[in-house]
Amino acid sequence: MNRAVIDPLTDPRWQRLVSRADTDVFHSPPWLRALARTYGFEPRATILSDEATDEPVAGMPFCVVDGLPAKRIATPPFSDYCDPIVSDSAQWAALLEPLLEEECTINLRSLHNDIPLQAGGLAVVNQAAWHGLALSGTVDEIWAGLDGSARRAIRKAQKQGVVVRPAADRSELRAFFDLHLRIRKYKYRLLAQPFLLFDHLWDEFVVPGNGSVMLAFHEDRVVGGVFFLEWKDRLYYKFNASHSDYVDLRPNDATIWTAIEAAKEKDLRWLDFGLSDADQEGLLRYKRKYATEEKTITFLRHEHRNGDTTASRQMRELLPELTRALTDDAVSDAVTEQAGDLLYRLFA
Repeated sequence: MNRAVIDPLTDPRWQRLVSRADTDVFHSPPWLRALARTYGFEPRATILSDEATDEPVAGMPFCVVDGLPAKRIATPPFSDYCDPIVSDSAQWAALLEPLLEEECTINLRSLHNDIPLQAGGLAVVNQAAWHGLALSGTVDEIWAGLDGSARRAIRKAQKQGVVVRPAADRSELRAFFDLHLRIRKYKYRLLAQPFLLFDHLWDEFVVPGNGSVMLAFHEDRVVGGVFFLEWKDRLYYKFNASHSDYVDLRPNDATIWTAIEAAKEKDLRWLDFGLSDADQEGLLRYKRKYATEEKTITFLRHEHRNGDTTASRQMRELLPELTRALTDDAVSDAVTEQAGDLLYRLFA
């Protein structure tokens, strides 16, 4: 095998590998391009290629984040998970070696591939839940398989006049983002990702027809929505938001069902509900109403001594304090949004 570190946005070998292998949206060039355009990261990928044909057989995308709180590698940042494309421990060791040479902390989230967990080299530091819904049956069969509470919520939304359709333009994308910003701030006390990320995902996925922002309306007002991405035969539930005054109308349940119907029309095979933290009980209950499968996302880390300086520890302690201050009710939403624009990169 030959090993190389390449640019996955321009090197055709990466496109060939992710098209042929069992990969997810977080391996895809559109996702990596959106991260690069938003945060200024330079995506890279380590690949192994057959010596005779130069065809790639294994690979892993990553970004070197060089800055506060310390230099680190994320594979890649802000992705729910991104399994290395490997079939054995030898391939995994070969892909990991050039990352270890960077002499910094390495963070990886693995869902489908257990080889990094079994092979060692990285420690388990956290876990989260993942949910998926198989779309292999007919629409009626999928409906019958939903939890009864999900069917009741969808019917309630429909009876209350909730109407769901894709966002038509960037002004409606902005309306969705405003809901997202408020739910992050007032419910979770977290900063929102920059609006630029949503704008770039619109360019990379929605414009070419590989995603949508499904919006729920009640009397012409946006009351909820979900940003969906498509890759291969999967639909990915990436961001959701709802208006706190209209939660009882169950707008996001109606949105999920409309997305399922649209996915069936496109012959998609899975709805990936993504990551849920263990302490998000409400979100876990919501996803379990729909999911046919639940698995664990494992957070793996190689902790390098260069990432544990006094300055980096102080910065890691300061970020949560800054977040709490900047999501206080007394802070305007505009200032909270600007804080996310400036600081969110540091959470990679």
